[in-house]
Amino acid sequence: MSGYLELAGVGKTFGNVIALRDVSLDVPLGSVTCVLGDNGAGKSTLIKILSGVYQPDEGAYRIDGTEVRLSSPREAMDRGIATVFQDLAPQPLMPIWRAFFLGNEIARAGGRLDIRRQKQEVTAQLASMGINVRDVDQLVGTLSGGERQAVAIARAIYFGARILILDEPTSALGVKQAGVVLRYITAAKRSGVGVVFITHNPHHAYLVGDTFSLLNRGRLIASYERDSLVLDDLVREMAGGAELETLTHELRGMDDVRGMDE
Repeated sequence: MSGYLELAGVGKTFGNVIALRDVSLDVPLGSVTCVLGDNGAGKSTLIKILSGVYQPDEGAYRIDGTEVRLSSPREAMDRGIATVFQDLAPQPLMPIWRAFFLGNEIARAGGRLDIRRQKQEVTAQLASMGINVRDVDQLVGTLSGGERQAVAIARAIYFGARILILDEPTSALGVKQAGVVLRYITAAKRSGVGVVFITHNPHHAYLVGDTFSLLNRGRLIASYERDSLVLDDLVREMAGGAELETLTHELRGMDDVRGMDE
């Protein structure tokens, strides 16, 4: 069954450099689709295609069964595709409510901002996802990294995201704050949103994922359903799978030779 968002045979090149080749992805609503890869795997290019920053050079991008060609992140958001980038830096000197509505302010009939309603809406949205902040007048810069990510997730859902693309949301966080973000990824899934969780961390992916796709040198080399693998399998595949086993055998052979020499 096709998902709400689909990539079919997508490719992207920059001059002579092939960034992505023949990438297919299927993202249903109410699920977490994990895309895993190390640095240089093509994750950044994939994110930019999904979010409308780049257009693919080949293949199809479909939303709810209709092929589209997004021209900007704004158009993607208008179609229900929201992205929270790794270098998320909401205005640190803005109150939470102001940053939450930045670019989408609620105005009264006379054109003045309806500050009271915006604060009420933010408070209600955060509460609905179990996000606790002391006061929505609190400056964004006083939040932890995990709390900022959580607020960004809540904001995307409030403004109509059907698909939420998360770019390495736990990469710069400690164990506790990463747990905060993973909890809200699960909350987004339970609200019916389809989540694309892009990460290099198989442990974090396995805690929340429903499907797992491994990206390596611009290609999707394997895809798994959750019930078809255990965490050790995922870690092994991320570490190189058969290539790792071959290297291990070679190293053991070198150790045996050293032992004979000694």
